[in-house]
Amino acid sequence: MIFSRRAVLAGLPAAAGLGLSTVRCAEAAQASFAATDPDWLSFKQRFISPEGRVIDTGNNNISHSEGQSYGMLFALTFDDRATFDRVNQWTAANLKRPTDALHIWRWLPNRKDHTPDQNNATDGDLVIAMALARATDRWGAPEYRASAVAIAADIRNKLIANAGSRLALLPGLNGFVGKAALTVNLSYYNFVAFRELGAIDASPLWEVLSLDGLALVQAARFGRWLLPPDWLSVPKNAGALGIAAGWPPLCSYDAIRVPLNLVWAQALSPDIAASFTNYWTTAASYQPAWANLRTNTVSEYAAAGGMVAVRAITTAASPQLGLPVLPSVAECVDYYSSALTILARIAWVESHGG
Repeated sequence: MIFSRRAVLAGLPAAAGLGLSTVRCAEAAQASFAATDPDWLSFKQRFISPEGRVIDTGNNNISHSEGQSYGMLFALTFDDRATFDRVNQWTAANLKRPTDALHIWRWLPNRKDHTPDQNNATDGDLVIAMALARATDRWGAPEYRASAVAIAADIRNKLIANAGSRLALLPGLNGFVGKAALTVNLSYYNFVAFRELGAIDASPLWEVLSLDGLALVQAARFGRWLLPPDWLSVPKNAGALGIAAGWPPLCSYDAIRVPLNLVWAQALSPDIAASFTNYWTTAASYQPAWANLRTNTVSEYAAAGGMVAVRAITTAASPQLGLPVLPSVAECVDYYSSALTILARIAWVESHGG
């Protein structure tokens, strides 16, 4: 794969606003989370099987690399090594691709062939690698590090592509590279993961990907409220960014992770924060679950608790007062809403120190 000439430059400066050090992140998490925390106990009891499979209760009880990655990250954060190991072992046994260090994106419980589609999902691979790298440090367990390094290297080698003058992150190995454009998912741009994987997989590409990703998020905003779409078309050469063809023109369950990731990385710009705040306060009398970026219409129903949690950390006016009030996991209706709630809490604690 050919990369931008910037990718070969050594000594790139740290990206402005890309957050706290890994050490401080770990210190903040250890001070704020415990294995007996009610949110973790509820998530573990409701969504993690005894074997370590994270169950997406809002999606026919399937499992996927995203859910497994969150299960590992949460178990690590709440200092529950036994659960971490179960989730990690189930993931490796059932989702590991045979030809590389990446993971099959979906596992179907009611099929003889549980994994008919061997494609990966890059968001899951990023967080699996990040969780393994953090576990190496937190528990003094070097056996996790080799797996983390291998995943990071395969993401770097296989899932970072050229798009004109910028680098872009492919959502998966197959299906996202067209003749004229790439299809990307901005919610997969986990800037904290980029930084932490760059620390174990020494390459300037991680820093360039972060810088280009921040610029892409800033530019890719559409509709009345100037929001990011769930799926974005990025031209390979000349041309404008656009909402990806073949996908609903929505800012919804994927794109809600864009502000979450920016808060987590301490990279939320005032104008992006203002766009989301304007949407959440003017689109309806309730917080919508989605906005159509072409018609400027919104869902006729309110967002679930996880989206409410993301709103709380995105719009917090007084960070010095501590963690905003978030829904509890017990109040959330399904796996994804519960996961967003815990992610919002982690993002806040790690970016604000408590």
